Amino acid sequence: MARPRTPAGRARRTLELLTEEYPGTARELCELRHTNDFELLAATILSAQCTDERVNQVTPHLFARYPMPEDLAQAEPSELEEIIRSTGFYRNKAKSLIGMATAIVDRFDGRVPTAMADWVTVPGVGRKTANVVRSVAQGLPGLPVDTHVLRLSRRLGLTTETDPVKVELALNPMVPAKDRGAFSLRMILHGRRVCGARRPACDRCVLADFCPSAGRVGSPGFE
Repeated sequence: MARPRTPAGRARRTLELLTEEYPGTARELCELRHTNDFELLAATILSAQCTDERVNQVTPHLFARYPMPEDLAQAEPSELEEIIRSTGFYRNKAKSLIGMATAIVDRFDGRVPTAMADWVTVPGVGRKTANVVRSVAQGLPGLPVDTHVLRLSRRLGLTTETDPVKVELALNPMVPAKDRGAFSLRMILHGRRVCGARRPACDRCVLADFCPSAGRVGSPGFE
C-alpha cells in the first residue's frame, strides 16, 4: 500500500491500523470504570496527573458515598479530600468535584450537560474532560487531546500545533465524527504502550511504515 503523503491521509491510515490494533468502542476502550456520565465526569477530573488504575481504586468508595450530583454537591470537603487523597492534588480536586456537582444541580437540573458551550462553564471541566464524557458516555462527537494524543499527532505529522485545543480542531476534520472518541483513546493506548515520550518502540509500531518520525526520536535536532 502506498504511503499516505498528507496529514489527512496519515490520519485515515492511523485510524485504520489502530482500530485493528485496539478494537472496541470508545466505551470499551476507556480504562476509567464508570456506569454513567456523572461517574465518568468525576473519574476524569480525578485522573488529572494520576493513573487510571489509581482512580479506579478510589472511585468505588467515592460513588458509594456520593452516588448522585446532589450528594456530591453537599459533600463535606474534608471527608471528600480523605476519600480522594491518593489521587494527588486532592484539595484542588475536591473543590473541582464539589463545584462541578453544584453547577450540575443548580444550573442543569441534576443532569450532566451535553453541549460544549455548557460544558466549559462547569468548574473543573475543560474541553478535554468534556470530550471524554461526550464521546464515551454520551455517544456524542468528541476528541480529547491529552499529552499522548498531542505527542503522537506531532510525530505523525498530523499537525504542528502545540496547544491542545488547536490540535483538537486540526484533527476533527480528519476523523469522522463517530470515530473521534475511539480514535483519541487508541492514540492514548498506543502512546502508553508503544510510542513513549522518551523511548518509542518504532521496531514494533504498526504506524512506522509511514510515520515521519520513525527512528528519529532522540536523534540530534529532533524534538
